[in-house]
Amino acid sequence: MVRVRRRRAHSRRTRALARLWNKSAGPKTPKRRLAGTEDRKRAAALFLAASSSVEKRKARRAKGLGPPGAARLVRFDAAQAPPFGGGENPTFHLIDTTMMYAPRSGGVRRYLTAKRAWLEKRRGDIRHSLVVPGAHTRSEGPGLVTVAATRLPFGDGYRMPASVTKWETVLKALQPDVIEAGDVFVPGHAALEAGEALGVPVVGFCHTDAAALAALHLGDWAEGPTFNFWAQAYQRFDAVVAPSWHTASRLAEAGVERVSVHPLGVDTELFHPSRGDRARLLRRTGLPANSRLLVFAGRPAREKNIEGMIEAVEKLGDPYRLVLVGAGAGARYSPQVVSLDFEREPERLAALIASCDAFLHANENEIFGLVVLEAMAAGLPVIGPNKGGVGELIDEAVGQHATTSDPADLAQAIEALFARDVMAISETARRRAEARHSWDATFDGLTKLYADLINRAPRRAALALTA
Repeated sequence: MVRVRRRRAHSRRTRALARLWNKSAGPKTPKRRLAGTEDRKRAAALFLAASSSVEKRKARRAKGLGPPGAARLVRFDAAQAPPFGGGENPTFHLIDTTMMYAPRSGGVRRYLTAKRAWLEKRRGDIRHSLVVPGAHTRSEGPGLVTVAATRLPFGDGYRMPASVTKWETVLKALQPDVIEAGDVFVPGHAALEAGEALGVPVVGFCHTDAAALAALHLGDWAEGPTFNFWAQAYQRFDAVVAPSWHTASRLAEAGVERVSVHPLGVDTELFHPSRGDRARLLRRTGLPANSRLLVFAGRPAREKNIEGMIEAVEKLGDPYRLVLVGAGAGARYSPQVVSLDFEREPERLAALIASCDAFLHANENEIFGLVVLEAMAAGLPVIGPNKGGVGELIDEAVGQHATTSDPADLAQAIEALFARDVMAISETARRRAEARHSWDATFDGLTKLYADLINRAPRRAALALTA
């Protein structure tokens, strides 16, 4: 009887969210309305799945029951996962876990790769493990464990974790002293559950503004419910890290406390002006020597506003050209645009960026904009909106602000930049990256945060998510 009531309550919430979606979609023919409603109900059910699954686990714990079939769910021996760093007597064991880790993923993966390299070089006393999605649940090498997750169709290699219990079981088996969760979805919820079970602190690193993305992809109707979900999830962490003041203000608006700002850094040896080879890039692309090369490197995601950048360059015409690295998949053809494949090798990506004249960014809701720092380190001025994380990183000394991310405003900002002394701005951009944005400052601050939390008891409220 209890199970029936829960199903009915869940169904009512799903139908209510679906009705909101229907209202935002406008009129349809009867047949299409029926199909659209069913699609929206399924999406609403997925949206509410996180909260309902957590509620079920809470109820089971209240009755003294463990997760159903946990012993059969994961066959993973932590002893078979060789450690990364830490030596014989590690100071502590840090686990980073996130679903935003894929062969072609961008800033989050580069942040984690940089963290691992820094820990190996600077803090060999800290043991570090990554727990990320993969085809199988197993150890993939020293300090790298994958948890089986379904690959998303058209998801550019990303995988969607579905089982909080499976993920939680792996995290607990690895016996961390502190966990950093890079999202608030299945890995984030599993990190909170594992932290509660083990009595260890859990840090939430805010890499994504889920509410802004929901509004962009699903419509304005989705922003409110997603914002509530996002806010309540981050309120459970023992500490929350924001990479920019823009992100910190969004979290404060959501009522999240214990937020600290730790801007990301850049490898100024890897991203360096000396790697540029403009002549080689012109030969590769077949572009004329007088081209003014604007570059953007990233995922072909809607929030990156690729179409806005293409339209801006089309408005300007010759000699402006836009070079899209990894971001041109699915973009419409334009004679002003050159689309290059994703560059897996960091050295080749750094060389491509350094071979261009300026970097163009058009996402007003960027949490930070790691690629902006990489462009500055490579000696490129940056053109971007005066909003979000990108707006914090650039000013007139190192680039040009666009009033908005609309094509007309982007085009005006591009022209304004090239009307100035681009060479001088490039040199200033490089100096600023060197002076202000080393990874040392980022990871020194984070390791001190981890150590402080380990020495304090976790403070985590009970979870009761509402849409």
